[in-house]
Amino acid sequence: MALVRSILGIGAAIGLALGTASSAQVAPGGPVTPYVNPAKAYLFLHMMKGHYGVLYYTVSLDGLHWRQVNGGKPVSDDYHGHASVARGGDGRYYLVGNKGDDDPLIRFWVSDDLVRWTPYGTYQPDLKAVPGYPNPLQRIGAPKLFFDKPSGQFLLTWHTPSLEGSKEDPERYWGSQRTLYVQSKDLKTFVAPPKRLFAWNMATIDTIIQPNPKGGYCAIIKDERYPSYAWTTGKTVRISCAARLLGPYPQPGPSLSPNFREAPTIIRSPDDKDWMLYYEQYAGTSYGLSMAPKLEGPWFQVSGNSGVPEWNRYEMPEGLRHGSMIGITRAQYDAIVAAYPDK
Repeated sequence: MALVRSILGIGAAIGLALGTASSAQVAPGGPVTPYVNPAKAYLFLHMMKGHYGVLYYTVSLDGLHWRQVNGGKPVSDDYHGHASVARGGDGRYYLVGNKGDDDPLIRFWVSDDLVRWTPYGTYQPDLKAVPGYPNPLQRIGAPKLFFDKPSGQFLLTWHTPSLEGSKEDPERYWGSQRTLYVQSKDLKTFVAPPKRLFAWNMATIDTIIQPNPKGGYCAIIKDERYPSYAWTTGKTVRISCAARLLGPYPQPGPSLSPNFREAPTIIRSPDDKDWMLYYEQYAGTSYGLSMAPKLEGPWFQVSGNSGVPEWNRYEMPEGLRHGSMIGITRAQYDAIVAAYPDK
């Protein structure tokens, strides 16, 4: 037995001597050097606390450490909304927004280079024509845009409530929100009236769509019910995956975020090994991050913006609010930084 212990001890010592750097990287809580792909970068199009609906840019090389461009000033005098961007089949970028929830129009902008945006058109959904959704209010919340390559169509989603709030029950307004959608080849022609995206009777807002590398699609949503013992997942980000773009989507899975988080946006890590799901702790308190190797999980919450640098695995400027993150090339990153210098 003593000989066995001795052999094991020698083996452990050799392993420690040969693998110190590797062990430090994989040990829980150990230091981590983020991977940077020299050909890739990221752009976060977002608003700011105290400057709601106005377009700002924040960039990153590793998807974890972010900095604002343009000296922290807006990058557009024209855009307004909860920035959501999609790259169309023509290679151009399309941005969606509106002037506010009471704006009857959904508005689009287009860009060839992510530097300059020009108005592209508008769409006015007929909310009264939504099948199976009687008495919707004339409210259009946070339009989101996704381009589906297999079908060559844009999927435009937003949330609309059916109940007014009151002083006694302000949450019934949010509890009546449902995700609606339309499709279009060019964001000029919308051939069908809006429909509900999910069959289940649950309040949802801030829905985004992500193709699943395993096949099918995943809808990432905010469960808009108020948290309670009955609804422990209330006000959290959740996910539901389906075989087809329009579902049917099953009931979403467990929470991917703490309560009182919203505005999810998702990117792939520079080495394509992990998913990075960002979400806002509203209203403008900070951004959180959860990561997973697959969209189905397992997910864990990453530490960042904690005030303790050795705990942090990501860092973001203060005051960032709702927006959309996308992967870009390093050449696009360099062009954006050059177009919007800090000074």
